[in-house]
Amino acid sequence: MELGPLEGGYLELLNSNADPLQLYHLYDQMDLAGEEEIELCSEPDTDTINCEQFSRLLCDMEGDEETREAYANIAELDQYVFQDSQLEGLSKDIFIEHIGLEEMISESVEVLEEAGQKSQKRPFPEELPVDLKHRKLAPPSSSLLSCLSLPAGPIQIIPTLSTLPQGLWQISGAGTGVSSILIYQGEVPQASQTPPSSNPAVHSLPKSPDRPGSTSPFAPSAADLPSMPEPALTSRANLTVDEMSPTQCPAAHKASRKLPKWPESVEQFYCSLRNKYQAKPAGPEGILVEVDLVRVRLERSGGKSQDRELTTLDWAERQPARGGLGEVLRASSNHRRPRETQVIAVLGKAGQGKSHWVQAVSWAWACGQLPQYDFIFCIPCHCLDHPGDTYRLQDLLFSLGSQPLSGDDEVFSYILRRPDRILLILDAFEELEAQDGFLHSAGGPVSAEFRSLRGLLASLFQRKLLRGCTLLLTARPRGRLAQSLSKADALFEVAGFSTQQAETYVMRYFECSGATEHQKRALALLQSQPFLLSHSHSPTVCRAVCQLSEALLELGDEAQLPSTLTGLYVGLLGPGARDSPPGALVGLARLAWELGRGHQSSLREGQFPSAEVRAWAVAQGLVQPTPGAPETELAFSSFLLQCFLGAVWLALSSEIKDKELPQYLALTPRKKRPYDNWLEGVPRFLVGLVFQPRARCLGALAGLAASTSADRKQKVLTRYLKRLQPGTLKAGRLLELLHCAHEALDAGLWQHVLQGLPAHLSFLGTRLTPPDTHVLGSALEAAGRDFSLDLRSTGVDPSGLGSLVGLSCVTHFRAALSDTVELWESLQQHGEAKLLRAVKEKFTIEPFKAESMKDVEDLGNLVQIQRTRSSSEDTPGELPAVRDLKKLEFALGPILGPQAFPKLVKILEAFSSLQHLDLDSLSENKIGDEGVAQLSATFPQLKALETLNLSQNNITDLGACKLAEALPLLAASLLRLSLYNNCICDVGAESLAHVLPDMVSLRVLDVQYNKFTAAGAQQLTASLRKCPHVEKLAMWTPTIPFGVQEHLQQLDSRIILR
Repeated sequence: MELGPLEGGYLELLNSNADPLQLYHLYDQMDLAGEEEIELCSEPDTDTINCEQFSRLLCDMEGDEETREAYANIAELDQYVFQDSQLEGLSKDIFIEHIGLEEMISESVEVLEEAGQKSQKRPFPEELPVDLKHRKLAPPSSSLLSCLSLPAGPIQIIPTLSTLPQGLWQISGAGTGVSSILIYQGEVPQASQTPPSSNPAVHSLPKSPDRPGSTSPFAPSAADLPSMPEPALTSRANLTVDEMSPTQCPAAHKASRKLPKWPESVEQFYCSLRNKYQAKPAGPEGILVEVDLVRVRLERSGGKSQDRELTTLDWAERQPARGGLGEVLRASSNHRRPRETQVIAVLGKAGQGKSHWVQAVSWAWACGQLPQYDFIFCIPCHCLDHPGDTYRLQDLLFSLGSQPLSGDDEVFSYILRRPDRILLILDAFEELEAQDGFLHSAGGPVSAEFRSLRGLLASLFQRKLLRGCTLLLTARPRGRLAQSLSKADALFEVAGFSTQQAETYVMRYFECSGATEHQKRALALLQSQPFLLSHSHSPTVCRAVCQLSEALLELGDEAQLPSTLTGLYVGLLGPGARDSPPGALVGLARLAWELGRGHQSSLREGQFPSAEVRAWAVAQGLVQPTPGAPETELAFSSFLLQCFLGAVWLALSSEIKDKELPQYLALTPRKKRPYDNWLEGVPRFLVGLVFQPRARCLGALAGLAASTSADRKQKVLTRYLKRLQPGTLKAGRLLELLHCAHEALDAGLWQHVLQGLPAHLSFLGTRLTPPDTHVLGSALEAAGRDFSLDLRSTGVDPSGLGSLVGLSCVTHFRAALSDTVELWESLQQHGEAKLLRAVKEKFTIEPFKAESMKDVEDLGNLVQIQRTRSSSEDTPGELPAVRDLKKLEFALGPILGPQAFPKLVKILEAFSSLQHLDLDSLSENKIGDEGVAQLSATFPQLKALETLNLSQNNITDLGACKLAEALPLLAASLLRLSLYNNCICDVGAESLAHVLPDMVSLRVLDVQYNKFTAAGAQQLTASLRKCPHVEKLAMWTPTIPFGVQEHLQQLDSRIILR
């Protein structure tokens, strides 16, 4: 809208539909090219003000009495809105604390030494757009004097007054950091004339859309926008005066010093929190080797079970988190919506290094590597699982966790104002299984109330409390709570140590212990035991190996590590057990078992058999203080140690009936009251303790006299294990049986398991860890027979895949195409030409089912490798995997099917032995007539094709005619053709009937559920009489009257009606 000359009062203009910005630019007649502008806020796009232009507008408005009365009424409305009941309580306190000048009065201000210099500041949430037409005047505020030197004369900026003297104009701006200011051109009124007041409101100064930096006096206040989120009201709470104005008057410069980023109490709390996390634990606990994180997802385990399990990805499908932990948190926070709580879950088995990763996160923040967070609170969840206790949010943040800190109300109120700058870490989340219903519990937003732990967790996860923060959880993938994490914003898995990381840990361990002379010798000991080396992907086992190696190397040069996990922990506990109080080990083992049955690992002082046992366990490092818990509460030093002690109790206890012992192996779980196997390491340790020689196993722990009861248990387990048929076990339980047999070190048991292995071993969908790969390889090599392996969707690493498929006893194997190609490239780079040829000969993809775009692309890559191989002089010939493929299924559905099918058609000619091409899918591929035309062009190369299934592909008469033209090329081989459930009408049926006599090898034709009528059916029936070789013609369709179909069937019994 174009504005003419201004007529009437400013009240009429206020009530009109005129755009204030156009009014404002009407006064802008001067060239601003050389004008100096003043920065009023600290956002990157700075707000600027033209002094002379603005002053002229204010002077014109100042002379209108009706306008002054109107703004007085607006100010009263502002005060009324401010006192609304919605701002009572905590919300009102936060609002006042954020926008008032109380903090600024008590703190000094420092002037920048050079004009135009900008101080560093933290990023703030973007402010919502505001109405550019109306604004409200703020109530009077307290006194503070500062001034700006502007080009067209001194314009003074001072706090608002209770009454406005002549020549003063009140204006507000969120960008200024103060509640409201007065702009006065001329001499400044005396400071003594400015009585203090309270409860100011923040108003915003929007930028002109025509020229960045220009501002409008008609901007609305934040109170005009009741739905405005809190960051829009608080985004300037931390600005210093230096950030607000680049040039200050000399008077202000003399009396000012630098305003701190936070209030003093907040700054002190920040320093204490940073010092807390900067302090690294002494000894092995302080060794930080950053483990890799892999993005994962949870999916249903299958069947009727509602449990969710981690998806097993192929090695090439893994998506490692690039850039370390900082990038993980930064990338996750970048994708969240404003003011929404971000939930990040890090999953991993016990001992995989989740707590150490959390420790690394805290340390990185303390070192300034996570600047997006003002505060980090790390809380071990075992400190929270105390039935009957009630908590407030400040208790969770300040009083729990290791080294509780004191935080006052000012610190807590700051945290509530800036939840988007808070990272809350809940470590070992599985410890809260008793609270598993919190997601459906009622939670409230009030943080000052005492409530149960369930209610507090409900408020956090339902985004009613501390909304906008980042929640970082670590948990085991099993258990009831882990099932609820499938809807987390980001889900990661701790991958554990690689071989190089394990070796790095060993070097750092001996460096921290001051025994650097043993580093190389310790590495040699570990590398001499491949089984323990494979288990060192677990940081817990890696540390146990270092502890035993250190003890053995101090004894002499004849040191040698054991070959089993059982021997590893017997070696660690044996020396201490010999010097223990009577019954100490057995008593502690019983505690470990009973706590494990209750899914617990923490011990209280009264649970120990005696004070001597407690002191002995602490001295031996078997239990240790729990961070953040009372001094009387201890926990086992590792989950694997608790499993070992639980197995010791089962092996030595007379309270466990012999007939109950096999259930704890969890190989054939019972349907009624099954054993949950929470202590998942118990089966292997139990078999090892019972079967290994007494003198160097149970006898070394409890004495030969106490271990004699294990003989009877050995007989019970032997009968049970030898009744098992390994060929009938599922893949996961077969692997567990192999581990148990390996731990036993019993030749008879080992041979029994090897003899029962089937010739074809499928581990499809079962995760293979490095220890699994090692034990499986040892079993296959010792069996002395040939095997074929299916290693798809196992997540096996490249080195493990190479060790398995390189065995001479493995004649054929299936694995992910991408993983296999990566293995080939690795072997070629290392010059292992003989092994490379052997692996290529063993690899097969028969049968192949493409269910994703990646499957089609991988198949294309395989064909490209063959074409490259065929063009090479030194390695002529086809790849056996491509040459021998006989069955190919394509099931990508109606969306991806039409996109991926042209890629598949381009490589079909490479499969010269293809006999079965199935393009049917339950969700319908819908390749259409175009796809049929593309497929028909490949028929000359598909000379071995016997079955062609084109059902449910949206084929019409056009596609049927194209197909009929090309079918004679398959006349000598095609046995079965299915066009079920398409859109073929009479024209298409007639073209098929015409070519039918030429298909001399065709035995079955299925054209059911199409759209041809009786005319098309009669054409097919007439053609069928000329085809004595056809055995069945299925052509029932709803468009043909049933009587006609029956008549046709009577004419030829080979017609099938369903």
